[in-house]
Amino acid sequence: MNLSRREFLASCGIGMGWLMGCARQPSVQPIATMITESQSITLPSPHLSGTVSLEETLARRRSVREFANKSLSMEELGQLLWAAQGATSPVGQRTAPSAGGLYPLELYAVTRDNVYHYEPQGHRLSVHAQGDLRSALWSVALQQDAVKNAAAVIAIASVYARTSIKYGEERTPRYVHLEAGHAAQNILLQAVALKLGAVPIGAFEDDKVKQTLALPTDHAPLYLIPVGHLNT
Repeated sequence: MNLSRREFLASCGIGMGWLMGCARQPSVQPIATMITESQSITLPSPHLSGTVSLEETLARRRSVREFANKSLSMEELGQLLWAAQGATSPVGQRTAPSAGGLYPLELYAVTRDNVYHYEPQGHRLSVHAQGDLRSALWSVALQQDAVKNAAAVIAIASVYARTSIKYGEERTPRYVHLEAGHAAQNILLQAVALKLGAVPIGAFEDDKVKQTLALPTDHAPLYLIPVGHLNT
């Protein structure tokens, strides 16, 4: 992930919250309205084998910030979300390791149609908020065009309390941030395997991202990952 000096300075106190002591920006009113009752959408079953080796995906992974004007299919979106947090055993173990198996991460997909929440058990989506919020998200992510132009932006958020109940307040941030990195890398490698482009973004205004997407009060946004088809 490459950040310019301007982006780095602007991200002080923003993103994953690793930089402390910086002034917060004024809060804004939520742009999205969370849907309290939403029918689940069952995604196509994830593929468990592919045509590209792990070694090839590692060698070909690059940050991609420009995308073709083409939507992701539900199969493609589901495969990306499964790679990050999909259930891989009957007892609920997932694709990414989690300290104590507590799974504090929640995934949201911001598309041109809706904001979806991913449900690992059952491999389903629920509509979290209606409408295209990519431009609104762009405005609180330092106006990085990849956010506005991607077919989908996968937002990784954390519920820290799930981990702190076992590991306490001191160790929890480290464990959760490590887990977010595992999930993000899975998305990036899966994108390569699907012949898609993606870029991890940590420079954004935390509180405004949370309000823009109408995230629950106990959710803290950690990562934005724009994903889309490659320009050819």
